[in-house]
Amino acid sequence: MSTPILEMRNITKEFPGVKALDEVSFSVATGEIHGLVGENGAGKSTLMKVLSGVHTYGTYTGDIVLNGEVMHFNNISEAEEAGIAIIYQELALIPEMTVYENIFLGHEIHNNMVIDWNETIKRTAEILKRVKLDVNPATKVRDLGVGKQQLIEIAKALHRDVKLLILDEPTAALNEDDSENLLRLLREQRDQGVTCILISHKLKEVINVADTVTVLRDGQTICSLDAEQGEVTEPMLIRQMVGRAIKNIYPPRESQSASDEVVLEVKNWHAYHPKLGRDILEDVNFSIRRGEIVGFAGLMGSGRTELALSLFGNPYGYLVSGEMQIKGQPVKFTHPQDAIRAGVAYLTEDRKGAGLILIQDVKENITLANLQEIAKRGVIDNNAEIKVATEYRRSLNIKTPSIEQAVVNLSGGNQQKVCLGKWLFVKPDVLILDEPTRGIDVGAKFEIYTIMNDLVKQGMSIIMISSELPEVLGMSDRVYVVASGKITGELPIAEATQENIMQLATIE
Repeated sequence: MSTPILEMRNITKEFPGVKALDEVSFSVATGEIHGLVGENGAGKSTLMKVLSGVHTYGTYTGDIVLNGEVMHFNNISEAEEAGIAIIYQELALIPEMTVYENIFLGHEIHNNMVIDWNETIKRTAEILKRVKLDVNPATKVRDLGVGKQQLIEIAKALHRDVKLLILDEPTAALNEDDSENLLRLLREQRDQGVTCILISHKLKEVINVADTVTVLRDGQTICSLDAEQGEVTEPMLIRQMVGRAIKNIYPPRESQSASDEVVLEVKNWHAYHPKLGRDILEDVNFSIRRGEIVGFAGLMGSGRTELALSLFGNPYGYLVSGEMQIKGQPVKFTHPQDAIRAGVAYLTEDRKGAGLILIQDVKENITLANLQEIAKRGVIDNNAEIKVATEYRRSLNIKTPSIEQAVVNLSGGNQQKVCLGKWLFVKPDVLILDEPTRGIDVGAKFEIYTIMNDLVKQGMSIIMISSELPEVLGMSDRVYVVASGKITGELPIAEATQENIMQLATIE
């Protein structure tokens, strides 16, 4: 193995009530892709925040050794000057600015104290070629897809002569083509001498590109595995991450006869987006029976999320027409509160932006959608709120020091469980789950799948929107495929395969 570009020695980091990192050590060789995996809350992101100067010198113990020199980063800028760049799952781009303005933000090119925009655009074009992104540098970021925005983030890092590039869940919001393109780019950058640390819950991607993989569990280093020695396999990673083998990622559901009771039925559903000036849903028809999980598959931009939002009280103001029935009764929702009262709940794909109030604590988030249940004469009963939150903390196995812990301090998987608890507290008949396992680890996924099975066993009906076809196939009773705002097919699970789903998903 080549000389280490990075060593992190005995890093310990504590927050109030929890030790996030406990004597963590690992080493990254020059010119390699180093995978960093572990369950949510294992300490991966905290470790990288220590490395990148977010958690500054003095707030942790242990040493960061970069190219043989012990580093004391007092801010992010000092880490960047040392050649370290980190790209988070939530992209740090300004949508209203152009590509070239975003790439050179804070590092503007000056000529006699005036920004040289011509040179900026010229250099932007050169950097975009390096990441193989064919867009006009003057394009506003808001007009680009998530995959291209991710490449712009990498371009930002590369133009600053980065030596160590850290990517935290870079493919979480990408489709398969954009994900493969990004991984191909990482290999090319490795071959050009850029060292990469890749944090991902998508183990197949880690196995595909990583030269070495380090596993963290409960804030401690468990092992480092060498891909060349054949040590990096999915069963091995899962066993080291969760401390046990998980033979079946999708827990089996007890066989039960399908109910004939239709809980939700949608007919001739259309939606027009006023801002885009076009139809986003056309002639959608489907039904959901009691006690089943129905998967909605399709490519990004196919209209799956727009369909869910249009059903859940239409919060974005689409112009909607068509019929919807709940338990045989016609309904029309003008606000999400109408949907909640009728027994429909929607867990958003964007838990941080739209699903949770991050500065509030666990108990406040869990009870947020059903405050009337714990209020007396318009005043919240604190004891009732504590009782409810404690019960969901126990039943959903939410790992938190206290129900009074701010949600922002929880791992992604535990944030997702809080979001799920919020909607279970409204006791819905129909639960819409939009990308329910995005950005969470295999152990937390297994727990959420188990919860889903328990819910349908109790008679709840679940609509599951997912971009991961194995998840759709592993959890659904039936599958609807969406393409260009239309349902292009319905498949019983016995007939559903990745191939025929993709065939239906690409119908123009």
